Amino acid sequence: MFTGIIETLGTIAAMEPRGGDYRLKVRAPGMDLADTQLGDSIAVNGVCLTVTALDGDQFAADVSRESLSVTTLGDLGIGDRLNLERALTLSTRLGGHLVSGHVDGVGEVLSMRPDARSTRVHFRAPDALARYIAAKGSITIDGASLTVNGVDGATFDVNIIPHTWDLTRFSVYKVGTRVNLEVDLVARYLERLMLGDRAAQSDAGGGLSEAWLAEQGFPNHSGTRD
Repeated sequence: MFTGIIETLGTIAAMEPRGGDYRLKVRAPGMDLADTQLGDSIAVNGVCLTVTALDGDQFAADVSRESLSVTTLGDLGIGDRLNLERALTLSTRLGGHLVSGHVDGVGEVLSMRPDARSTRVHFRAPDALARYIAAKGSITIDGASLTVNGVDGATFDVNIIPHTWDLTRFSVYKVGTRVNLEVDLVARYLERLMLGDRAAQSDAGGGLSEAWLAEQGFPNHSGTRD
């Protein structure tokens, strides 16, 4: 588990092909790896990876074909910046929100504009994730815990303050940049709980639907009951 508070920026030192997947080597001069052990977890752009080797200010981790297919790690190259965070401990301050490091989908930067001293960034999320994104709720973007300002369908925006802009990979974003998204854990579990006994049925993989909500007596979009 992680908090979504980025500890430092790292860079890709090497990406070594290993039988269809990759061994990723990361240089992290701003991270104290003295108490890091082999097998520990480090979030790399929001992807929970297992440390397989340590060498000074560098660590290595294997990236599976599954991780390459559902995240943006395969888009990156030597020297690219990485948001890094070590796994939390029981004594860690939870400054962001609970983050699992399991990417739910890949989003895309739609626009960026100044907003006073901050930067307002608009993203498009996969349609399947739209129902989990709520105004003033939490979302993880490339491992960083952020508050959603507003939502319109599958698009949403966040405000990046100067401190976060300077100390994360947000400063290299541009229109079209693909990003790793993880929605709030509470939203996902709440959906499953609301399904009740239906959660055990094979056709419940799509989660809640308007038809199912109407059957349970929830109001429709007009505010009346069917």
